Amino acid sequence: MPAEARFEHFVHGADIGIRGIGPTLEEAFAQAARALTAVMVDPATLQPRQTVEVACSAPDRETLLVDFLNALLFETATRHMLFGRFDVRIEGDRLEARASGEPIDAARHEPAVEVKGATMTELAVRPLPEGGWLAQCVVDV
Repeated sequence: MPAEARFEHFVHGADIGIRGIGPTLEEAFAQAARALTAVMVDPATLQPRQTVEVACSAPDRETLLVDFLNALLFETATRHMLFGRFDVRIEGDRLEARASGEPIDAARHEPAVEVKGATMTELAVRPLPEGGWLAQCVVDV
């Protein structure tokens, strides 16, 4: 049976590991994006008030994950928004995603930490033996 969609965090020194698991590669990437948001705030508190389009391409799935997460961090920083819902499409070396969320409200969202970037540390994108996909890396906080 394919893996159920979920995200996790794992300890990595002074930084934080994020992991997305899903029945499809796209869902694993979406869950990794939720894990990224969950480092900062509880994604369940976010309303899908605005949607931002994100696109990137990379020579392999691992680099595509890092590029995607860093593109989301760029959107977070420049738009002063947090994202909690993700619709990801991957074809070959290209990713297109819709990230939905809302402007940051420090009093309501109570951001815990600032994520500076996704890294190549502990980077893995692979099928799981029981079915489904895993997408993970460490983020610099």
